[in-house]
Amino acid sequence: MAETPEKPKRPQQVYTLVVEVGRKAGDGLPDKATGAGLVIYASGVDEAEAVRETVAILKEADLAPLEVTGHGTLDERLKAGEEIDAEEQALMRRALDENSVIVAQMTPFFD
Repeated sequence: MAETPEKPKRPQQVYTLVVEVGRKAGDGLPDKATGAGLVIYASGVDEAEAVRETVAILKEADLAPLEVTGHGTLDERLKAGEEIDAEEQALMRRALDENSVIVAQMTPFFD
């Protein structure tokens, strides 16, 4: 029986995601908010995995994700000319070290 070669492990990266959430009972948003925008750092072998993990975790937290927009990895953002401060980079490192999803900012929406 021939051995199948092991697939090389793809390294985890951290992706910056912006997620729009709607209202759901028990979501913890302010009473008159119509939803919220979240800035999230999520680890994954690719952006699709980071998005799937993020949506699953937000649903577990009784949030209602409506739309996810990817803004790339740290390297991609730096190459695009974005300035990323030390605090934001530390949160990204933490997401990578912990293989986690970190909500860096939540901004409630009001009509």
